[in-house]
Amino acid sequence: MKFLEQAPRFLFFTGKGGVGKTSIACATAIRLAETGKRVLLVSTDPASNVGQVFGINIGNQITAIADVPNLAALEIDPQAAAQAYRDRIVGPVRGALPDAVVKSIEEQLSGACTTEIAAFDEFTALLTESALTTEYDHIIFDTAPTGHTIRLLQLPGAWSGFLDEGKGDASCLGPLVGLEKQRSQYRMAVEALADPQRTRLILVARAQLATLREAARTHVELAEIGLSRQYLVINGILPSSEAAKDALAAAICTREQAALAAIPGVLAALPCDRIALKPFNLVGLDALRQLFADTTSQFVAQDEQPISLDAPGLSALVDGIAADGHGLVMLMGKGGVGKTTLAAAIAVELARRGLPVNLSTSDPAGHLAETLEGSQANLSVSRIDPQEETERYRRHVLDTKGAALDAQGRALLEEDLRSPCTEEIAVFQAFSRIIREAGKKFVVMDTAPTGHTLLLLDATGAYHREVSRQMVDKGLHFTTPMMQLQDEKQTKVLLVTLAETTPVLEAAGLQADLRRAGIEPWAWIINNSVAAARPHSALLRQRAQNELAEINTVKTRHARRYAVVPVQQEEPVGVDRLLQLASNITPSRP
Repeated sequence: MKFLEQAPRFLFFTGKGGVGKTSIACATAIRLAETGKRVLLVSTDPASNVGQVFGINIGNQITAIADVPNLAALEIDPQAAAQAYRDRIVGPVRGALPDAVVKSIEEQLSGACTTEIAAFDEFTALLTESALTTEYDHIIFDTAPTGHTIRLLQLPGAWSGFLDEGKGDASCLGPLVGLEKQRSQYRMAVEALADPQRTRLILVARAQLATLREAARTHVELAEIGLSRQYLVINGILPSSEAAKDALAAAICTREQAALAAIPGVLAALPCDRIALKPFNLVGLDALRQLFADTTSQFVAQDEQPISLDAPGLSALVDGIAADGHGLVMLMGKGGVGKTTLAAAIAVELARRGLPVNLSTSDPAGHLAETLEGSQANLSVSRIDPQEETERYRRHVLDTKGAALDAQGRALLEEDLRSPCTEEIAVFQAFSRIIREAGKKFVVMDTAPTGHTLLLLDATGAYHREVSRQMVDKGLHFTTPMMQLQDEKQTKVLLVTLAETTPVLEAAGLQADLRRAGIEPWAWIINNSVAAARPHSALLRQRAQNELAEINTVKTRHARRYAVVPVQQEEPVGVDRLLQLASNITPSRP
C-alpha cells in the first residue's frame, strides 16, 4: 500500500459515508501496530463502529486492544460533543431570553458545522504533541475535518464581536463563539495538518463516477488551504475474476473500469492504491487483516446460497404517489446514493401514466435532463445549476450586507458563505419558484434541503435575520413553503440510502433532522441492492446476504413504507431504462 510507505505520525482518512474509511483505518492501525509501532486509532465518525469492528467497548477513553499489542483506540462521539457544546452556549441564556430566541439559537447550533467544530475541539489536543499522546508513534483518524471547518479556525479572532454587533447570524460562524481552547492551540493543530512531514491525508472513494468526483472536490478544497500531501485509495473494486460467472458482475466490472478510466485529472496525479471488494463483513481481526490482501477465496461460499428477500419495489411507491394526482415529491440522501436517477425514474413513470410532471434536477452533469428533454409525453425538465445559484446568492449578500463591513468583517462573512448551508439555501430559493407548480401537477425534486436548513429559514428569529441579512433589497420576497412541506397530502419526502451500515445510519440522522422541522418522511428507498438483483457470482451472493440485516433494520426500525431497488446491469440513463427501473424489472441473467 503506497499510503503506508514511510507513514508520518498522523494519518487522516476522509471520504463520503459508506466508502470504507473506518475499515481501512482499522486495518491500517493493525498493520502498523504489528510492525512494532505504537498506534492510537481515533474515530470521530458519527456512525463509528470501531468498537464493534474489534468486538470490544471503546467509547470516549483510550482503550488498549488486547488482541493487538501496541494498539489502542479512542471513539470521540461527535453528537455528544456537539450537545455538550450547545449546552455551554445555550445554558447561560436559557430563562434570560425569550423562548423563541433560545429556540432560534439552538437551531443555529444544530447543523453539521457545529458537530464538526465540536469534534475538532475534542481532538485538537491529539494533534499538538500533548502529554496524552506522546507515547504513540502514529495517530490514525478515521474521519478528517473538512476544508470549510479548517478555514473557519484560521479566521481572524473576531467571531464574538462580529456576531454581537449583529453583522452575522449564520449557522457556521455562530458555533465558534463556544470555543474554549486557546487560539494558539487551534493554530498548532492546523499547522500539524498542513505539514506533510507530520500528516498524510488519504482520500477514500469507490470506483464510481459520483464518489470520484466528490473525492476530487475534497482534494481541491484541502489543497487550497495547504493540505496538499494527499493519497487516494479506491476501495471495493469487484475482482474481474467474478465477471465470468455472472452477467451482473460483468456489467459492474465494466462500469467500474470505465469510471477508473475517466478519473478526474487532479486525482490521477495522486499516489493511488486499489482495494478489491471483499465478500465478508469487515468485523474482527481476521477480516481486517485480509482487507489489504489479494486473495479472498477462503471467505467466498462456493455453494449457491438462495437470497431470501421479499421486499416491495419502486412501483409500489409510485402507485401511492400517483393516487393524489399532483404534489411535490422530494428526494433526500447523502451524496452518491442515486437520488437523481431515482427522481428521474419516478418522474418518467408518473408521466407514462398520463400525469403532468416537472422533474427539477440540480444534477451538475445534467445528463438526465439532456436525455429526457422532449422524449416523454407529459414530462418537462428544469435544471438548476448549484454553482451558478450559489455564486449569485453570495454576490448578492456581499454586495448588500458585505458592503458596509471592514476587511475583517468581510473575511468572516465570505467564509460563512462557503458553508454547505449556503448552497442548500441558494438552490432551494431556485427550487421554490418551481414548487408553486405542485398544486396543479407533480414536481419531482432530486435534491432537497435538510430540516436544519428549512428551520433556519422558517423559524421566527432565524428567518427574519436571514432575510434582513441576506436580502437587504426589500424588493425581493421569499416565502418558505414550510406548511406545504409538512402536509403529506401536498409533499412526499423520500429518503434514499444503500443497504450498508453507514448510509442507513446517515439516512436515520436525516430523518431525525426532518422530524425536528415537523416533516415526516413518507418512505425510504434502498437503492442499488445486490440482494434484490439475485446475483449468481459467489462473491456478490455473499454481499447480498450481508445486505439483508440492513434492509430489515430499515423495514422494522426506520421506515413506515419502503422500497428496494436492485443494482442494474446497465446505467439507468434514458427513458426506457428509467421506466424499467420504476417497474421493478430485473433482467434475467445467465
